[in-house]
Amino acid sequence: MRIVVKIGTSTLAHPSGHLHIRRVETLCKIMSDIKNAGHEVILVSSGAIGMGVGKLGLRQRPTDIPSKQAAAAVGQCELMYTYDKLFGEYHHTVAQLLITRDDTVNEKRHSNFINTLNRLLELGTLPIINENDTIATDEIVIGDNDTLAAIVAKSIQADLLVLLSDIDGLYTADPHKDENAVLISRVNKVDEQLLALAGVSSTTQGTGGMVTKLHAAEICLGCGCDMVIANGSRPENLYDILDGKAVGTTFSEKCL
Repeated sequence: MRIVVKIGTSTLAHPSGHLHIRRVETLCKIMSDIKNAGHEVILVSSGAIGMGVGKLGLRQRPTDIPSKQAAAAVGQCELMYTYDKLFGEYHHTVAQLLITRDDTVNEKRHSNFINTLNRLLELGTLPIINENDTIATDEIVIGDNDTLAAIVAKSIQADLLVLLSDIDGLYTADPHKDENAVLISRVNKVDEQLLALAGVSSTTQGTGGMVTKLHAAEICLGCGCDMVIANGSRPENLYDILDGKAVGTTFSEKCL
């Protein structure tokens, strides 16, 4: 299988912005094991700005563009150093791709991106993709890695996209506000009624939320790629998903 895994900032870092070491170590170990089993793995990683905030000792996530870019520049180094070290322990070579919106909408640049990514997979690397927050100001304001991960999955004809976040999946209501909220385990279509269930992001660290995850699901369903929203606080969910166990919310045309 060709699998895209997206890890959100809230999964990677503590609320302080510093790396959640034990969780990230476990995630890298499990993804390495999945790769050892013969699957192709592409990682879309958030966290550059969040980790930069922690590295710079800032009290909170900045709101102005220059400070966000500065935090991203610092945090991206920290993030890739960590991934290179942890995946290297399991003899996997990582590759970094920082892209902007133009790389997904401009035909020539998009083709170059796909060719590079496919060649990296042929060479046995584990590509790690993020938006280039240090230069793409519009992406910092309106970009999100849920959508980016779906675009990557569609571009390379992935079989599965897994979005790891701080939530268990899509609920019938906001579980933080409604104790009667029920997890929706399987979805085969994203419609207006489903979109109405989406709330805002539950974290101040990232830029996503259920709305962006449902838009990602629309992209995946449109190209025949299955998608799962699962809680990243339990890295072993990746094993369960590949084993076909019920985890989080699965979006698939096969969910009839």
